[in-house]
Amino acid sequence: MPQDAELDVKRALQKRGTVAKFAREQVGDQDLARLRPGQWLNDEIINFYGALILARSDARKSQSNGALANGNGHADKGKGKVLDCHYFNSFFWTKMVNEGYEKSRLNKWTKKFDIFAKDVVLIPVNHHNTHWTGAAINFREKRIESYDSMGAKNKIVFEVLREYLDAEHRDKKKKPFDFTRWQDHAPVTTPRQENGYDCGVFTCRFLEMLSRGQDFNFSQRDIPYLRRRMIWEIIHGELRDDASDIAAANVT
Repeated sequence: MPQDAELDVKRALQKRGTVAKFAREQVGDQDLARLRPGQWLNDEIINFYGALILARSDARKSQSNGALANGNGHADKGKGKVLDCHYFNSFFWTKMVNEGYEKSRLNKWTKKFDIFAKDVVLIPVNHHNTHWTGAAINFREKRIESYDSMGAKNKIVFEVLREYLDAEHRDKKKKPFDFTRWQDHAPVTTPRQENGYDCGVFTCRFLEMLSRGQDFNFSQRDIPYLRRRMIWEIIHGELRDDASDIAAANVT
């Protein structure tokens, strides 16, 4: 990152107490310290980052709608394609697995929008407090997707998200979900971690890139940079333009 951005990161790690607030999320100094090398990310960091992804999608959708209303249709020109996505925080998975759709009242989570009108739904998955993975319901491609930086297939992800889709469709549309031509997708090309603690950073990067419909272009060697980048994004409450400095990830 540029020198001024690196200085922002250094200063942020020296702060105490609450260091950032965004939407309903907040991060304290002990949470932010988990983005130092060798640390496992917690729910606070994962959910704060998810809120940034969701806010960017909502903002870009508003810009696109405004452009169409004005008749120019160029809201996304030069900015990169951001999909119309929804981001479920980490507690979605916990509730769905431990309590199920009805008991956990997950139907209330989508009462203000139609989840079936989204391009993609992004879900961070916490596996027994030992491992983070990324999951997605990709309506554009008709796929349930699982991205595990340890290379596991995680059959439970497909089972649980199919169960959720059917329950949500029955609740909102009053009929079963049609899974015709839907596939389970866990690509072998998913980037792999080379240690036991970077899974949360991989997961955040998976979900951020999925929100732009972009193929993964990073590896374990980029993680130190991505940790610093996430600190900057959290304290500034915005995601950096991917094209601005990702190419220099291994230079600083």
